[in-house]
Amino acid sequence: MQYDVIIIGAGAAGLMCAAAAGQRGRSVLVLDHANKAGKKILMSGGGRCNFTNYYVEPDRYLCHNPHFCKSALSRYTQWDFISLVDKHNIPYHEKQLGELFCDNKSSDILEMLLTECDQAGVDIQLKTSVDSIELLDVNLEESASRYKLITSRDDHRTAYVCESLVIATGGLSIPTLGATGFGYQVAEQFKLKTYATRAGLVPFTITNQLKDVCVALSGSSCEVTMECGDQSFRGNMLFTHRGLSGPAVLQISSYWQAGKILTINLLPDVDLAQVLRETQHERPKLSVKKFIAQWLTQKMSEQLVEFFFSNMPQTLAELNAEQMDLIASQFNAWQLVPSGTEGYRTAEVTLGGIDTDEVSSKTMMAKNHQGLYFIGEVLDVTGHLGGFNFQWAWASGWAAAQYV
Repeated sequence: MQYDVIIIGAGAAGLMCAAAAGQRGRSVLVLDHANKAGKKILMSGGGRCNFTNYYVEPDRYLCHNPHFCKSALSRYTQWDFISLVDKHNIPYHEKQLGELFCDNKSSDILEMLLTECDQAGVDIQLKTSVDSIELLDVNLEESASRYKLITSRDDHRTAYVCESLVIATGGLSIPTLGATGFGYQVAEQFKLKTYATRAGLVPFTITNQLKDVCVALSGSSCEVTMECGDQSFRGNMLFTHRGLSGPAVLQISSYWQAGKILTINLLPDVDLAQVLRETQHERPKLSVKKFIAQWLTQKMSEQLVEFFFSNMPQTLAELNAEQMDLIASQFNAWQLVPSGTEGYRTAEVTLGGIDTDEVSSKTMMAKNHQGLYFIGEVLDVTGHLGGFNFQWAWASGWAAAQYV
């Protein structure tokens, strides 16, 4: 069977590309090994899909070539996707920092994409694995190639041929939703360079003495500023049975590597050294735990003070200048080296992937392979938390669709 375009991957980028290519009059087939399209869309944003952000800028993306994402993001913007959402009358709201979520369910976004695909005549075939990809021929005069795919579904093998082959298989994050390294294998087959991958937007694990504190405080959260190297994020930090999670943690995790120090300001709006001295003068009988509990919960204050300062005097009156500075530095600049991360199991994205220097930023086509395209998370482009990864999926999928 022959199609103009075959897209492998029925996720955000693949469905966007399929709909836009179909609207150009191209015959499009989408293949996916999963039993359902858009599984990651459905679980995203706590089931409400943080589908884009009002403030999309290239500096919200990690890539070895920081300029690569600019072209696609400028041609299909957050406003373009919001217009599509409005066209389908999907209610949404801004949560914080420009993050846009569905009022109802993530399935609203998936249904929108499937409707767009249906209206454009796109064929979507699920529960289908791609066993092999072969380059049949290259016509240099017409700048055209043909690719042959052998697929299997329910023990039936089928051959498909296409002019344009789009790899939209995503990364390795959340394997329970069907994530595989298929896209990287295709890149290897066609000799495209890739960067080593690792989990991004992922919780930290703690295995040292702090583990007991994390377990005791599991479910407790506070607003922090978290730094690693020259990167800094402010947001919620959540204690878990395994370590630390929450938006600030997920954001900084994409910049953290094993052995690196994190600096956490547990009281980002408080100059603790100054307030300690003032309070010691005004309320000398106040305990250190009750003093800290002005900003953190009683439970957090007790656990952290006990962990940080088990041998320190209990009341402010007993503290000397050196001890006050130590308390201040511990809460305003707590230095911590996580044991690791929870890995791909719970990671929202995959860092690294196909080297963007191998791909045209305008068309998403591999520079040395006519008709072979890569879009979405399989590329070495990773957004911050907050709808940026979905916007990359929409933009890169749309960009490729103009040329397939």
